[in-house]
Amino acid sequence: MASRNARLLILGSMPGVASLAAGQYYAHPRNQFWMLMGALCGARPELSYAARCRVLRANGIALWDVFGSCVRPGSADSAIELADAQLNDLIGFVETHKWLERILCNGRLAYESFRRHSGASLARTFPALQVLPVPSTSPAHAGLPLARKLALWRAAWLPKGSARR
Repeated sequence: MASRNARLLILGSMPGVASLAAGQYYAHPRNQFWMLMGALCGARPELSYAARCRVLRANGIALWDVFGSCVRPGSADSAIELADAQLNDLIGFVETHKWLERILCNGRLAYESFRRHSGASLARTFPALQVLPVPSTSPAHAGLPLARKLALWRAAWLPKGSARR
């Protein structure tokens, strides 16, 4: 989900079972993503999914995943069979989204996989593009309190009015 003027890409690993079944990003009811987006940009969980997506796009925020397909029993990132996982074309994404200046990787696997497979090429081609890890919003990572997650996400958030050209 992205518009051409996106300034911030939130990059997950791969949608979980609930998200794939619903055809929506972060659809699991205990995933904290939409609570964080509500606090950060107004895409509150009580809005319809279509309305949340409109708010993200209006704020220059895109959503995507490191993997386009993978084998994974269940929803846990640790269950992804990395040897057979197919990567999305992240370099192509950045090339077609010229305003993009920051990527937030939602969780450890998204960050490590991005860095391993695309990080060096992206850094050479787009040296001003920042790539930052943020705590996973997954219900599997509930040990970190929501207030702390929000503080860490807010610290990594893209400042208003900035843009890479």
